[in-house]
Amino acid sequence: MVQGVSEIAAMCVGLIGLIGAAATTGMPMWKVTAFIGENIIVMETRWEGLWMNCYRQANIRMQCKVYDSLLYLPSELQAARGLMCCSLGLSGLGLLVALAGMRCTSCIQNNEWAKTILLMVAGGMQLMACICVFIPVSWTGNVIIRDFYNPLLIDAQRRELGEALYIGWVTGAFLFASAMLFLCRRIPSEKGSFDVYQQANLLGYRPAPRKSTLMSYHPISSVSSLQSTAYHPSL
Repeated sequence: MVQGVSEIAAMCVGLIGLIGAAATTGMPMWKVTAFIGENIIVMETRWEGLWMNCYRQANIRMQCKVYDSLLYLPSELQAARGLMCCSLGLSGLGLLVALAGMRCTSCIQNNEWAKTILLMVAGGMQLMACICVFIPVSWTGNVIIRDFYNPLLIDAQRRELGEALYIGWVTGAFLFASAMLFLCRRIPSEKGSFDVYQQANLLGYRPAPRKSTLMSYHPISSVSSLQSTAYHPSL
């Protein structure tokens, strides 16, 4: 009962992580314009994401433009694209594998060992998806903080942490929790490997009565028999 509830909880948490990873990948709010100084135009906000950058004027009109060239993008943005796509694939595939290994499904019936292995494989996929989310989000956040305190950059070039980064960190936490729920389980033994004695046989066990074994002793009948069988050399 407890394992069934943990499997359902892991699926729900993993589904939330998958939705969060998809939202983090598609949102353009990875880098936001930093309003510093008196010369910054606060009526215009610039957002930079993995696939496009957007301009919003006076909270009314927003225009987005997809990046023209992939090679023009910085290295952390290119790596973030690949890692976030990998996290989506791993998380989605892990949930499908976990669905086949759950107790409430009819896949692989009467094989508890195979179902447990499938759930552990799904947990490993969720853990790798968590790592693929944490790396680009933390890397991008580090670059933003480093450039923010860089004295060589002007105020218009500085950026702040966007909403997508915070959603990415929360998504990584959900994926990690789902992975732990899938991985923290006991692997059952194969059928017939350790079931040597049945419980009923152990309760109804009665020792067999011991039979005393007497060693038979055959005394030598007479000395004449020895003499008859003795060796007589020929004269």
